Amino acid sequence: MIENLGSRSWWFGSTVCACAIGAAGFFGACGSGASEASGASGGSSGSGGSGGSGASAGSGSTVVPIQPGEPGNPDGQCPIPAEAQLEDVSSPTTVVGTGTPESCTADAFIAAVAASGIITFNCGPDPATITLTKPAKVFNDKGPKIVIDGGGKVILSGGATTRILYMNTCDPDQVWTSTRCDNQETPQLTVQNLTLANANSKSEAKYDGGGAIYASGGRLKVINSRFMNNVCADSGPDVGGAGIRAFEQYNNLPVYVVNSTFGGSDGVGNVCSNGGGISSIGVSWTILNSLFSYNHAIGNGGNPATSGTPGGGSGGAIYNDGNNMTLSLCGTRIEYNQVNAFGSAIFFVNDDQQTGSITIDSSVITNNIGGSWYPQYPQISEFNNTPTTVTNSTIK
Repeated sequence: MIENLGSRSWWFGSTVCACAIGAAGFFGACGSGASEASGASGGSSGSGGSGGSGASAGSGSTVVPIQPGEPGNPDGQCPIPAEAQLEDVSSPTTVVGTGTPESCTADAFIAAVAASGIITFNCGPDPATITLTKPAKVFNDKGPKIVIDGGGKVILSGGATTRILYMNTCDPDQVWTSTRCDNQETPQLTVQNLTLANANSKSEAKYDGGGAIYASGGRLKVINSRFMNNVCADSGPDVGGAGIRAFEQYNNLPVYVVNSTFGGSDGVGNVCSNGGGISSIGVSWTILNSLFSYNHAIGNGGNPATSGTPGGGSGGAIYNDGNNMTLSLCGTRIEYNQVNAFGSAIFFVNDDQQTGSITIDSSVITNNIGGSWYPQYPQISEFNNTPTTVTNSTIK
């Protein structure tokens, strides 16, 4: 158990060396050998291990009824910076619906996203579910901002068959707008006051991962939102993010996740090979006052995949890989997530072991299940030289 309570009490680029992560830990040419995998610096192994019982979860092929609820960690009290605040939706570009649930159609929502701007909903006084049969896609020559605000009453569902939102600045089908599509400032997508549920990206062979949201390029921000019963590929060494899969954020500025929930209760957790909640390569994240629980990383064999395995199974809540990235958690609770390989709560591997850091403040990481290789803190898989700052937090 690691407790760093301070003044508050809580219970809640290019690769320089080729390290590989397999089911048994580390091997390759970084010089540290398998000893890092055993937690030689004092970490503790999880209860499951890469070859243990691991995570068990549904395939996501069934639509689960989603009830209204408040997002986020109710105990999170961290301040929200100006750039992570709610977007103003008082003058919407498009209002989906004319006051009844029937008027809030998937086609109307998809058209609104394609047109961009500020999108709100008028589906009547009660919570409404809009079920998609194909993803809503952002066009790169529109915007520059796309704001989707559900008013706390709208559930966007993938109907267990499709991803919900797709943005990719390097996809020519969505219009190329820059010679540096891998690093451009727009579009800027904000998802706020929404529930995204029952999404399934398993049929997306080219742009895999990102069960509910796939966001590559531009900027992404998520506020006051819930991600429930979303799925992506069951196996694979480098695919993930049942809730969100992110790449290539402009100038390596962070994805903000504020007051949001991934999973939240048993039976509605998100499931993927890696990164039950979120997954990314080379992306920084700032996660504030949020909750990750009951998510599953169900792949097996790590990354690269150990011989005879399909690969994956890391990052029950969060999977971060790549260089020049940071992970900052404040006021966030991570619990009851489960893995087959590494990082029952967090998998964070900065490939060159020289860039990247983790900051955890006023947060709780507890009761996450399975996995091995925890060299610094329980439930967090990272290199033992990754700068990691923990304050006012409980990790046990």
